[in-house]
Amino acid sequence: MDFIEGLGLVAGICTSSAVIPQLVTTIKKKKASEVSMTMFIVLLTGNALWVYYGLDKKDIPIISTNIFTICLNVAMLFLKYKYKDND
Repeated sequence: MDFIEGLGLVAGICTSSAVIPQLVTTIKKKKASEVSMTMFIVLLTGNALWVYYGLDKKDIPIISTNIFTICLNVAMLFLKYKYKDND
């Protein structure tokens, strides 16, 4: 891995990790009324397209960080569904 790939990986991890505080807050409060489902669906769509792009370019940082983000976004949507009755 060269410097630019490493930089791309670090950038992707920083961007992907941005949703973690929301996940933690949602789990602690057991409430997700303030979470926009539409936003996470749009993010999932974008991340899926980035994975497709990364696969086409054979770019591991793009592929791996966007798969990680997809997992976090799916987890957030799961919590939104799980805590819907708590709102």
